[in-house]
Amino acid sequence: MAAETAQTLDRGLRILSLVAASDSRFTINEIAESLGISRTVAYRLIVTLEEHDLLHRDEQGRIGAGFGMMAFRNAYLPELKSRATPALTRLADASGATAHLTIADGEDAVALLVVEPSRSDMHVAYRVGARHRLDTGAAGKAILLGRADGDGVASTAGELQPGAAGLAAPVRGVPGLEASVGIVSLHDIDAAMEPLVLDAAQAVAEALT
Repeated sequence: MAAETAQTLDRGLRILSLVAASDSRFTINEIAESLGISRTVAYRLIVTLEEHDLLHRDEQGRIGAGFGMMAFRNAYLPELKSRATPALTRLADASGATAHLTIADGEDAVALLVVEPSRSDMHVAYRVGARHRLDTGAAGKAILLGRADGDGVASTAGELQPGAAGLAAPVRGVPGLEASVGIVSLHDIDAAMEPLVLDAAQAVAEALT
């Protein structure tokens, strides 16, 4: 019984991971095929998860995330910030620029964590919760770069704020998370900053896995 219960839990968690990692909705058959289980078993799991508002079926019967998933996301955000702060602090102080962790929310990029350099006469005040389109600004473009499995960093100048330059790298290898780490400065950002940003993004990924 214990092994069967663990298998049921494992399958339910795999369904939630599948749904959370995609912007698309799924049919019961697609979920069953993805998990390698029968349609009957998939149906029972989906109904149970629906009862807890973790999944939701639309009028066409396609399955996506339920509002209950938000509770898990909100509970995780403080832990995410705590784990990412040391790497961002090192990046801000090493670069002399404002460092940030930005996550994807639909087709928007949202600043989740901002760390200002401890020693700087002038730096950009970047607000936590600042939102912009993924295709505008270095942070959003870096998330798109990661989504496309592209290499390197994304850089912009003056797209979000006149006179401000941005440089960001995707956070890779964290299941269910689309994010970037970057810096924003009132000065041109030298190419020498690229390794610092890449190292910080890797450090954040390692802290979250």
